[in-house]
Amino acid sequence: MAREVATLAGGCFWCTEAAFKLLKGVLEVVPGYAGGHVPHPTYEAVCTGTTGHREAVQVVFDPEILPYADLLRYFFAVHDPTSEDRQGPDVGPQYSPAIFYHSEAQRQVAEAVMRELAPLYPRPIATKLLPFTTFYPAEDYHRDYCARHPEPPYCRLVIAPKLEKARKAFTFLLKGP
Repeated sequence: MAREVATLAGGCFWCTEAAFKLLKGVLEVVPGYAGGHVPHPTYEAVCTGTTGHREAVQVVFDPEILPYADLLRYFFAVHDPTSEDRQGPDVGPQYSPAIFYHSEAQRQVAEAVMRELAPLYPRPIATKLLPFTTFYPAEDYHRDYCARHPEPPYCRLVIAPKLEKARKAFTFLLKGP
């Protein structure tokens, strides 16, 4: 089995973690922090917007089952790529979208996918393409947050509709029942 890692910031990591766990070929999804200058940040520190970190997920996937380009097309469908420093009700630089590429090949694929999708949006794509440096896993209580806590309004009113939209648009990428 082939394994590749993608690090993606698409706003709230609860949303992006839940969305990527739906995909066939995804082996693991870890919420965390990427792109900042503070080593070993905490959730509380990242929430201040001063660490430079974005809430992100690290997705381990099998590119023979889920090509990186398809993973990115899905990523663009589950976040607002035209919004900087905000995703839905979440506001601040920690919610800015980004693709952290791990190799030159990932950078090239990401550029191609962004060019392909740009005409579909009414505003320019704000999702940044950045070299991967370090990823810090989030605190354990953030892992599988919405699966463990489906009742809070954020999970019911923000995340659940986003997941339903993704399920409808990307049935060919989803794991079986």
